[in-house]
Amino acid sequence: MSQERYPVLWIGQVAVVTLPAEIDVTNADTIGEELFAVLNQSAALLVADMSKTNFCDSSGVSALVRAFRRADANGQAMRFVVSTPAVQRVLSITGVDRLVRVYPSVAASLGDPNSPVDQARPDGATAKADTDGGA
Repeated sequence: MSQERYPVLWIGQVAVVTLPAEIDVTNADTIGEELFAVLNQSAALLVADMSKTNFCDSSGVSALVRAFRRADANGQAMRFVVSTPAVQRVLSITGVDRLVRVYPSVAASLGDPNSPVDQARPDGATAKADTDGGA
């Protein structure tokens, strides 16, 4: 097990990982590794808490999408918590918000009665997120 750099709160088989204020090329790989490590600990649901994140570049989006794809391939669910307009906009522009459920708070992500743990994608979407800027 890796030494966690970002706080992880376990509630049964649900893991809430608190991510930093900025997610960019300087920390995206580490964040991806941390998310994979949590998934490898058999989390049924991984909540990426970006409620304090005010910046996320394309490398950060790619790390988040890679973690989602790993979770999805393993039958695990993943949700994002985003409260800042800048990060919401990045997820919207790239289409990630159509791939992964996005909530305004951790409480909302855990308490969504219409979204069981095994239902990771919004509206059953199978959208492919644009993580390479449309290139």
